[in-house]
Amino acid sequence: MCLGNDPLPPQINIMTHDTDILIAGGGIAGMIATLILADAGQRVLCVDPAKPGSSPDLRSTAFLMPATRVLDKIGLFDQLRDHAAALRIMRIVQARNGTPTRTVDFDAAEAGEPQFGWNIPNAALRAILPQAIAAHPNADLHSSVSVCGHTPRLNETIVRLSDGSHVPARLLIAADGRDSQLREAAGISATRLRYGQKALVFAVRHDRPHDGISTEVHQSGGPFTLVPLAGPDQNRSAIVWMDLGPNIATLQDLDPDAFTAAVNTRSCGVMGPLALDGGVAAWPIIGQYASHLTGPRLALLGEAAHVVPPIGAQGLNMSLADAATLADLIRANRSDCGARDLLTRYHRKRWPDMRLRVHGIDALNKASIAGTPLGHSLRDAGLHALMSIKPLRQAAIRGGLGR
Repeated sequence: MCLGNDPLPPQINIMTHDTDILIAGGGIAGMIATLILADAGQRVLCVDPAKPGSSPDLRSTAFLMPATRVLDKIGLFDQLRDHAAALRIMRIVQARNGTPTRTVDFDAAEAGEPQFGWNIPNAALRAILPQAIAAHPNADLHSSVSVCGHTPRLNETIVRLSDGSHVPARLLIAADGRDSQLREAAGISATRLRYGQKALVFAVRHDRPHDGISTEVHQSGGPFTLVPLAGPDQNRSAIVWMDLGPNIATLQDLDPDAFTAAVNTRSCGVMGPLALDGGVAAWPIIGQYASHLTGPRLALLGEAAHVVPPIGAQGLNMSLADAATLADLIRANRSDCGARDLLTRYHRKRWPDMRLRVHGIDALNKASIAGTPLGHSLRDAGLHALMSIKPLRQAAIRGGLGR
């Protein structure tokens, strides 16, 4: 553990590196933030403790339209287009005892949009983003290096790296994940919401084309979500299966045939027969938000700032909103990207929306967990209201579009 804001020892060797912003964390959020801020005219260095390709990522990310426009603005979406599946319709299915009882569709066309967004495999993002950073004149990515601490000064902060070097930067961004050591070292607390759930993520093949329809099947324990994947025959989908931890553990112990049978039972047949396509990974489910988004010469971004269960495609879209907001503020205050008043505005712009979304997803997730008859009845009533009450339906569509 080398985190801390200790004073610099005398006669240290400060590495000369032309850096305005140093980003701690080279996950997808950190790399996209690197490109967004570099495109805003900042010289950005992103450092990540992991080695490239050290752990395969079986997840996919649904970029809603505001996030897609951010990717398009920085010239990144064209590089990702071949891997992107359009999400035209968001379908919610209420099921009981393996049988669908109510289905509600929300079509992006009702809001004048061709799609809600695009779903892209994380593996494609992790392959393309380092190349995009390498090609950007203002951006750099160093792997196998972590931030050990920083010493804020009046006009800069000296960032200490695990390779022994010290990099001066005007702003340090903590994009180092839900257990952010930089957040903890800065004394910023985080409220954590626990559900006792995990999520299984994997891909499946199906004979029936997905037609750009993302489907959430609610029964108990959490949603079972099928999200379209790109392909000429539209016969692949990504699965996020949320359930209580002991149930997930039982599923992980099944042999492939038994697991495939369990997948087909839980899907309630909404896409016809499903066949496993690749490996399976499990992720713990929590909700979390930081009490503050900034410190001296420090800004929190991505899961260091907020974590939500994978419902409504909010997680990484919130992270892109973090980076885009920071970039807009920096463009308006060219003199110092780490100035106290700029960081204060960043907190004020992002924290209320962030907290609202975390608690909104929290409520949806708790409603999806209930497996009692009362829980089923309440979800049925909610879906009926969304289907039949026009203002509620329009609000749901706007939410699906990320507005």
